[in-house]
Amino acid sequence: MSLLFNAYPLARAALFSLDAETAHELTLRRLQQAYDCRHTRRLFPAPQSRHRELMGLTLRNPVGLAAGLDKNGAHIDALAALGFGFVEVGTVTPRPQDGNPRPRLFRLPRAQALINRFGFNNLGLDAFIANVRRSRFRQEGGILGLNIGKNAATPIEHAVDDYLKCLDGVYTHADYVTVNISSPNTQNLRALQAGDELTALLQALKTRREALADQHGKRVPMAVKIAPDLSTEQVDVIAGLLRQYDMDGVIATNTTLDRGAVQGLPHADEAGGLSGPPVHEHSLKVIRRLRERLGPATAIIGVGGIASGTQAREKIEAGADAIQLYTGLIYRGPALITECIRAV
Repeated sequence: MSLLFNAYPLARAALFSLDAETAHELTLRRLQQAYDCRHTRRLFPAPQSRHRELMGLTLRNPVGLAAGLDKNGAHIDALAALGFGFVEVGTVTPRPQDGNPRPRLFRLPRAQALINRFGFNNLGLDAFIANVRRSRFRQEGGILGLNIGKNAATPIEHAVDDYLKCLDGVYTHADYVTVNISSPNTQNLRALQAGDELTALLQALKTRREALADQHGKRVPMAVKIAPDLSTEQVDVIAGLLRQYDMDGVIATNTTLDRGAVQGLPHADEAGGLSGPPVHEHSLKVIRRLRERLGPATAIIGVGGIASGTQAREKIEAGADAIQLYTGLIYRGPALITECIRAV
């Protein structure tokens, strides 16, 4: 196993002594520095190939990085070098925004969970695309997903305009595009998962993608990221619309508002989305229902609460074609990537 993997448990103790967001930023900076130095780059693991087809794309392996860890796409190559089969960055919005006030990221160590209320903090579409263009991951055969959203200041009735602006901007730089309509930290965003609102959004995205495909001579797959806090009826409606408007995939799921599994823990009452193992069963339920309704043709990426290889395998057994990691990395470090690759 790579020395980088073995060192993480020691580094974690120091990182957990810092404010959670400060530790997050420091980790990304140090990882980038290690990657940029030709001597320390040798500490990164050799890539593991377990090829998997997803949305017409060939993944190096079915374990990916979830959006949110690298919101601005500034560390794509360094993160990919940890062994991921594919990487998703964002969420990006058309205009830069600060997000919600700090503190906005909280650890719940007893549950190996996090609560965040970032609110799509990012540098905006232009900076995002510039970072993506500087990365070499795609040129070297990696699969890169770009995750798009709306600005907080954009009224929900004009949300479609923001998504279309982002789609126009990222289209030629993405292997697939994820439409994020499930963050709980942008007011009214989850309303876009409802039937009429989702119909309008997907119809507009389908039309624009067809135009972009004609313009650029390639069809870029699109996926929709949904919440774990949906009823069976809501999941059924979403599944039907995904098929109707030719979406290639669905990412299940985002963070949850349910606090049942963490009641009484420090920070459990903080506003925001809960991630980590408490989301796992919610996610499995949504994945199983999606697979029942979608059949084998639509790709499902399982995310939410994967802290072990066993949980990764459970996502696949529930119907996911591939998985993504985020919170588990914070607690387990990059060794979790290898464990999950072997498990699935």
